[in-house]
Amino acid sequence: MPAVNGLDHLVLTVADIDRTIAFYRDGLGIRAEQFQPADGSTRWALTFGIQKINLHVAEAPFSPYAVAPTPGSADLCFLSGDPLDEWQAHFQASGITVVEGPVGRTGATGPITSLYVRDPDGNLIEISNRA
Repeated sequence: MPAVNGLDHLVLTVADIDRTIAFYRDGLGIRAEQFQPADGSTRWALTFGIQKINLHVAEAPFSPYAVAPTPGSADLCFLSGDPLDEWQAHFQASGITVVEGPVGRTGATGPITSLYVRDPDGNLIEISNRA
């Protein structure tokens, strides 16, 4: 049986591209990049490391798309090598409310410690350190 061996990108449905880019750029240090897919349109993605999150505006998703693309329905966990106390200070200085944490969790490869915030659409964003 064939099997997948990685994740190339995921899609985040958003209400407002500019507001989303500002949050992820200024709040999380993620780059925003404009790109042109094969159809020649112009789109935006959030990039970090070798990862990419494509942004789709809820009112105008790119086809094909999820059955019910909805802003605020995602729950994403990002790993960081920076200590969570630095993240807490950054979030406080940036006016970003920490919803929960630091708390112990289980990540894809083992224990992690996490802080939770919400992006402008209400998506749950987890910033984690490997334990």
